[in-house]
Amino acid sequence: MLHRFDLHMHSFHSADAAAAPEELIAVARAQGLSGIAITDHDSCGVHEELRRSGLEREDGQPVDDFLVVPGMEVSTAEGHLLCIGAVLPVMRGEPAAKVVAAIHERGGVAIPAHPYDRWRAGIPEAVLDTLPVEAFEVFNAAVTSRKYNQRAFDYARKRGLSMTAASDAHHASAVGVSVTEFEMESLCVEDLLAALRKGGTPDGKYLSRREAFKKHFGNFFRAFNREAPARPPT
Repeated sequence: MLHRFDLHMHSFHSADAAAAPEELIAVARAQGLSGIAITDHDSCGVHEELRRSGLEREDGQPVDDFLVVPGMEVSTAEGHLLCIGAVLPVMRGEPAAKVVAAIHERGGVAIPAHPYDRWRAGIPEAVLDTLPVEAFEVFNAAVTSRKYNQRAFDYARKRGLSMTAASDAHHASAVGVSVTEFEMESLCVEDLLAALRKGGTPDGKYLSRREAFKKHFGNFFRAFNREAPARPPT
């Protein structure tokens, strides 16, 4: 069965994002997505919260036919790296190779985030060449230049990597702008990871000017979100 996922987005557990996790889920459901990965910066706190509230299951099964996938965007020593399908401890500042190894040890998939985007901590190609990743974000809806997505696509094709597209939403209104489609036997984290390693179909669209403005001035908008927790220490 065909399932559509947005595998890169942020809740207000990220210091530069404004949406409550419940909002992200509600918008994704309304758009007919099968699930989302919430990948907050250097924190898996949102998944602990969602598991307590019953909106995410620790066994990787869906809740009311919707799958919330554990994840994190790790600020490695060389750039940003997505962990999909696993919960990590804080690994900020660790070498990318060490983070990839930790993700694989926990059964997850490591995906370089917005590679080549030098304004947003994309991992340099010389480092990418050394990383045993299985998937690559070839379309990020919020890149600072569209050429970065093209370069990511060319690199993934050269290495034969699975390709993904994602919104990198920092506000609920951007969820689902870009998604990846997967053929899956059943809706669960295990089958999603198997499909992700095999390869999905990216469906990429860019953020509107309004959404791009909201993202790049995220901290300003976040100041008006009363539910947002205090910015974590850096």
